[in-house]
This record gives sequence, C-alpha cells and structure tokens, in this order.
Amino acid sequence: MSTNLTRVFVARLLGLDVFDPLGDRLGRLRDVVVLSRGTRGAPHVVGIVVEVPGKKRVFVPMTRITSIDQTQIICTGLVNLRRFEQRGAETLVVAEMFDRRVTLADGSGDATIEDIAMDKHRSGDWFVSKLFVRRGHSLSPLSRLRRNETMIIDWADAQQGAKTEPQAATQFVATHEDLKPADFAEALQEMSDKRRFEVASELQDERLADVLQEMPEGDQVEILSALDINRAADVLEEMDPDDAADLLAELPSAQAEELLQLMEPEGAEDVRRLLEYDEDTAGGLMTPVPVILPPEATVAEALAHVRREELSPALASSIFVARPPLETPTGRFLGVVHIQQLLRYPPPEPLGNLVDKSLEPVSDQAHISEVARALATYNLNSLPVVNSDGRLVGAVTVDDVLDHLLPDDWRAHEDDAPIRKLGGRIG
Repeated sequence: MSTNLTRVFVARLLGLDVFDPLGDRLGRLRDVVVLSRGTRGAPHVVGIVVEVPGKKRVFVPMTRITSIDQTQIICTGLVNLRRFEQRGAETLVVAEMFDRRVTLADGSGDATIEDIAMDKHRSGDWFVSKLFVRRGHSLSPLSRLRRNETMIIDWADAQQGAKTEPQAATQFVATHEDLKPADFAEALQEMSDKRRFEVASELQDERLADVLQEMPEGDQVEILSALDINRAADVLEEMDPDDAADLLAELPSAQAEELLQLMEPEGAEDVRRLLEYDEDTAGGLMTPVPVILPPEATVAEALAHVRREELSPALASSIFVARPPLETPTGRFLGVVHIQQLLRYPPPEPLGNLVDKSLEPVSDQAHISEVARALATYNLNSLPVVNSDGRLVGAVTVDDVLDHLLPDDWRAHEDDAPIRKLGGRIG
C-alpha cells in the first residue's frame, strides 16, 4: 500500500501566494529547499523560500505548511522573517536542480530535469519522488530517435549510479534576464562563492557592470578579482566612472593600476581624476559624465539626451549648460536647466534662455555635509560640481550622497525583523 497522500510539482507552485490562516498574504513562493539523504533515498523536502514585501526571501518550514494546491499555499505558526541563508547540505530545487542533466539508470542516455514532484507521506514529511525530464544526448542509435521525449521517472531511476551535473550557469542567466540589477545582485549574494563566480562569468560585460554596482564593495572586489584581468578591465569600462573608481580604490594599488592601463584611455582618465579626490568630498562622490549641452542646444535636443535608458532618474532630472569643450572639465559653466522647464517650453527654444542661474554649484573640494545640505535645502536630485577655475567637472546626485552616508554594507544589511505570524526556522 502506498504511503503517499499528496503530490505536487514544484514548477506549478512558483509564484503562488502564501497566506497565513487568517488570509493575510505573506509573499510568494520562489523556491523549495531539499536536504539530501545520500544513498538512503530521495531528498527530504524541508521547507520553501518565500519572497516577502521588500524583495527579501525568508524560509518557511514544511512543518508549518497546512495546505498546498495549484492556487495558493497556507501556513500556520510563526516564522522568523530574517533573510534566508542556504546551509551547506541544502539544495534549492529551482536555482540548482532545474535544468540539471542526469544520466538515466537504464542506460538509455542523458536527460534534463524540467520539473520535480514532491510527495507528502503519512508521517507528515515531504520527499522528492518524481522527476519530469526531457531526453538529451543519447548513447545508442535507438535512444537517439527518442531525443526531446519528455517523461516522468522515479527519483531513483536518475540517481542509481548516475552522474549529475549542476544547473548550467548559462541557463540561470537566461531564466533571470528580466531581473533588475539590484534583484540579480541579491540573488548572487545568496549563492555559494563558487556558484556566484560561475554565474558572474556568464553575464555580458554591461550586465555584470550593472549588477556589480548594486553589490557591497567586498563582493564587488571578490568577483572582479576572480575574472580574467582583461575581462575585468572591460567590465570596469562599462561601470559608471564613480562606481569604477570606488571599486578600484578597494583594490591593491598595483592591481588597480594594471586595470587602469588596460582600460580605454578616455574612460581610464575619468576614473583617475576621481581617484585623486578624498572620498568625503564632492569630487569623490560625483560622476564626471552628467548630461552637458551648449547654450545653443534646443529643448528637443535636451529631451532626446535625457531619454537615454542608461541614465539614472537623478541624472536625467537636470541638463548642465556650459561652453565648449563639453567633456569635463568643460568650458565656462553657465547653469542648470531642470527637466520641468524642458516640458514647459517649445522644442526649438534654446537652453541658454532657460538656464537657472540662481543655483550655485559646489566646489569639487566641498565636504559631503555641505553637499547634502544643499540638496536638502533646495529639494534637488543633483548638484553641479566645479573646480577652482569655474569649470564643470561633474555632478553629485542624491543617490551618491545616500550611498556614502549609509553603512558600507547597507545592501547586505538586514536589521533583526520582528516576529510576525510565522516563526523561527527549525532544523
């Protein structure tokens, strides 16, 4: 007689809402955590990973799950809302087992795991029972005819004497390509070091640069140092100059100089200028590549520039007007045109007629406290930064200041969360 009472497939649960017994929504299911039992049998399902508001992922033990179906998951008891941290013997089904290649025990070839079924036994424990697989590379002419065939097999049929390969990093990158850089960075931080480096290596240079900018400096250094030196230089070129300078400042001087030598001269020059400033000054915080246009440029041209996707909202909020040359350090700085002004005037209007001359720039040697005070006083998203000759050398944005004022590890930091309806992790 079968001891199975309930069977569910993990892929059908992804994204389902998780509720408490009172009907309050706690978050959405993002993964399932299993614990290998070695040669003793199929993995034991120990809990689920739930994404709660704020994009934080927490652990809910299976012992607290009272109901699972294809529309919702209900749990009871208390769960600690601290961020989920994977333990050494645990495996994440979606992140690590989906798309893993296994060798079938009957000798008919390889297959790729596309879904996993878990069963609830009479004891109340959950175990992995079935694999939904697609045949891959085959070993015999007959089995090659069945390539791409899908089937459901027992866990043991893919594990007895089987060689398994971890989920390809390329597949992880492909399935998470729509994640915002900050969310992808968070996913990387939850991985083991080895896995993190594998995934980072598969990212395109521009994507990796965007993700690195959202990570704590220590993690940035580890990933960059693990890359080939030429690839590392390419990634630095794709980063915002101020972020690249911050990262290079954390490296040994010899390594930083080697990377600067490998970068394109123009990009390296911007970064070198930023490295000359103290980190607590406007020059140390600024980006040297804000939107800069001459006074003859029109409203239409300015709007075209601020529409660029790579611009942050803070940088896109202001046009800095200066005499040529327009690369920093510019010619004489004339003033700022705010984006609201661009929306109020006809497209042919010259920017020189719209310049806000009342906004005083800050010196590149100004302390961060002065910069923060100016931003707050005038409710600004960005401030122009000039050198002693009155030439524009960059702009400081409000997010630059916040990033500096917050603790160094603010991206990874989580305060102890209050216990709420669901309780602490067990096991």
